[in-house]
Amino acid sequence: MKAIIVDDSNLARQELKHLLKSFSDIQVIGEAENAEQAEALISEKRPALIFLDIQMPDKSGFELLEELDEVPEIIFTTAYDQYAMQAFDHNALDYLQKPIKEDRLALAIEKASDKINLRANEEKKSKQLGLGKQVFVKDGEQCWFVDLSDIRVLEIMGSYTRIYFKEQKPMIPRSLNYMEARLDPEVFFRANRQQIINLKYIERIEPWFSGTLKVYLKDGEEIEVSRRQSIKFREVMSF
Repeated sequence: MKAIIVDDSNLARQELKHLLKSFSDIQVIGEAENAEQAEALISEKRPALIFLDIQMPDKSGFELLEELDEVPEIIFTTAYDQYAMQAFDHNALDYLQKPIKEDRLALAIEKASDKINLRANEEKKSKQLGLGKQVFVKDGEQCWFVDLSDIRVLEIMGSYTRIYFKEQKPMIPRSLNYMEARLDPEVFFRANRQQIINLKYIERIEPWFSGTLKVYLKDGEEIEVSRRQSIKFREVMSF
């Protein structure tokens, strides 16, 4: 997690940086001694996490947050206990009172890690394309709006991907890895290095050589699943 430290005390910043060296998942990418510096640093570095002091010259930590368009996750660090309720009103992950203890810091970082990972997974899922979506496909002079539910197979062809739907099989200048990242893994399965299949089109499955599987699609296509992906397929599709 990329983090910055905002505190008007240089000593406090150095002590916190020393404590954070024990946490390999935290990367301190900058520090600021006031709200103005912090705002510029946040805009430039876009940290996932801020360790933020409350009482600072000119503007408080709360005033800084009110000026940000996008607010990262916040762990307040302060010498005072009277701001706790106000801190959680600003959706703080945690409120650490100085001098900061390593065990409390560890709990705060664990909360931050869970929250940031959850957000990343939700953002990734929101970008994925499921059966209810429609996509624009262009191959040369021909164009289609294609329901993803109509796509049976995606197959790598050099640096292009061929898309099989209905009677069509256009090619688009995208890698299969890119397509795999965009498609909902609950619907589209990477059968091997060359092909992704729509699980809804599977008619039957048979054991194949050396522990692999062969998948028969409803339109008669036969897809051999690689050994590695056969293991994954059994794990995903079994109770």
